[in-house]
Amino acid sequence: MNVLLINTSDINGGAARATYRLHQGLRHIGVNSQMLVQEKITNDKTVLAPEIRLFQGIARAKLTFEALPLKLYPKRTNGSFSVQWLPDTVGSKVVRIAPDIIHLHWIRAGFMQIETVTKLKQPLVWTLHDMGDFTGGCHVAGECDRYKVSCGACPQLNSANEWDLSRWVWERKVKAWKNLNLTLVSPSSWLAQCARSSSLFQNFRIEVIPHGLDTQKYQPINQHFAREALNLPQDKKLIVFGAIEATSDRNKGFYLLQPALQELSKSGWKDDLEVVIFGASQPENPPDLGFKTNYLGHLHDDISLATVYSAADVMLVPSLQESFGQTASESLACGTPVVAFNSTGLKDIVDHQQNGYLAKPYEVEDFAKGITWVLENEERLQKLSFYARKKAEQEFTVELQARRYSALFQEILMINKSSSIAPFLDFNNKLVL
Repeated sequence: MNVLLINTSDINGGAARATYRLHQGLRHIGVNSQMLVQEKITNDKTVLAPEIRLFQGIARAKLTFEALPLKLYPKRTNGSFSVQWLPDTVGSKVVRIAPDIIHLHWIRAGFMQIETVTKLKQPLVWTLHDMGDFTGGCHVAGECDRYKVSCGACPQLNSANEWDLSRWVWERKVKAWKNLNLTLVSPSSWLAQCARSSSLFQNFRIEVIPHGLDTQKYQPINQHFAREALNLPQDKKLIVFGAIEATSDRNKGFYLLQPALQELSKSGWKDDLEVVIFGASQPENPPDLGFKTNYLGHLHDDISLATVYSAADVMLVPSLQESFGQTASESLACGTPVVAFNSTGLKDIVDHQQNGYLAKPYEVEDFAKGITWVLENEERLQKLSFYARKKAEQEFTVELQARRYSALFQEILMINKSSSIAPFLDFNNKLVL
């Protein structure tokens, strides 16, 4: 079975890291997996990308042109929005690779035009990494549910026009994707339900397979050693927060974290706690979080991330919407409990008061209460840590993820094979030549 995973990058971004982990997992269990990307960072020979620097430069330049239609909406919000209108060469590359099954992932940022998906003749599996595949362009819909109908009058574009850019993108998707041989996979129950309620994907098969990770890389490291390696204090409780664009991406919830920590600092923890932030460098004028804050900058490799999680006593994930929440699953694998809001994909990862705390959605007082609940009792903290690691070992290993996908691929190929033979069978299911 030859499988081709298609993603914009191999390891740049959360979706890319999730895809590359799956690729490695599939190869580990004996599946002939390759990745096709626009941006290649690793030296992995099984990851295919433009080799000539000119082509790589053109790919980067496409990002500028991809965003041109958004210039029509100068008052739009800063949320990510993909139009996918530029032509591409993905179809011809797939023909040369000739896989048995194609596994789509995050294919935006000028990599694949909406209409290109229709040209792929092999059976398609498509893993959702955010809401952008079933909306009119936005990656995170927030409180808007217009994707259930037809988009238009998009709040992210700050548009009151029913026939705006989001409706145009949605119409193109409807026209191109209505007859696809497609199976969708969501990493969480929440995102799967959103997809099932969408006008674009409501009639497709949707499965739930959580993202996996290497639990040999993400495992508990001696806390004293981890703190020493990162030059962090040994005599404090440490709370960690981090993500790509941790402090600038509104969806990651830093604006909710700040008042929650300020609330916490008033409750007797002022001299006993320090904050650790990764995914952002220290700004010139750091915000007041109520505690001394250690900024670690951007971390890209698994060992560094596992060291940070292991150094901490609790991981904070105050996101508004997460399709899954890989920082949460990574933290659990390192034996570090997680405090998050009881919403979206994080509900599949954190079990309330078993391996962390799920606060009432977007209530900063309860989020602060959750941090206290995790830290105030040392025996409880040790139990939470034990069950955090156990949850990761039972549900989030990359081998388990790869085997689930492999079984799905084989089932789909068998169904397609049966469908192709069916017209040549008589009423007794005998082959008619």
